[in-house]
Amino acid sequence: MADKIMNKVIIVEGQSDKIHIRKILREYVEIICTYGTFGVEKFDRMLERHHLDDRDVYIFVDSDPPGVELRKQLAHELPHATHLYIPDEFQEVERTPEDIVAIELVKHHFEIDEMYLNERNW
Repeated sequence: MADKIMNKVIIVEGQSDKIHIRKILREYVEIICTYGTFGVEKFDRMLERHHLDDRDVYIFVDSDPPGVELRKQLAHELPHATHLYIPDEFQEVERTPEDIVAIELVKHHFEIDEMYLNERNW
C-alpha cells in the first residue's frame, strides 16, 4: 500500500492550488504546478523529472477557460491520468471550499484530514 501512496501525483496550475490541496491531504502526494503555461518542452521536462508515465497521475485544474485548455493539453499528453473537478461555480481550485475539495479527493481514494469534511455534503 505504501508504494501506491508514494506513486500518486497531482498536477495543478499554481502554488495557491498546491497549498490549498496540501492542507486537506493526510498522505504524502507530490503536487506539481504548471503555473498556467504549458508547452512541449515544459511537458517533456516535467515528464522526465517526475516520471509521470510510471505513476498514478491526477489532473486538478481550474474550471475557467485557461484551466479547461490546460486540462485538454494534459489529457492529450497523459491519457492515463485521472481527472478531478471542482464545480464550475467556483472557477478556481484555490477558491473552492475545503469540504468540496476534500470530497473530490475522497472520491478518488486520497486520505484526507476529516476535519475538512462537512456532513451536509454526504
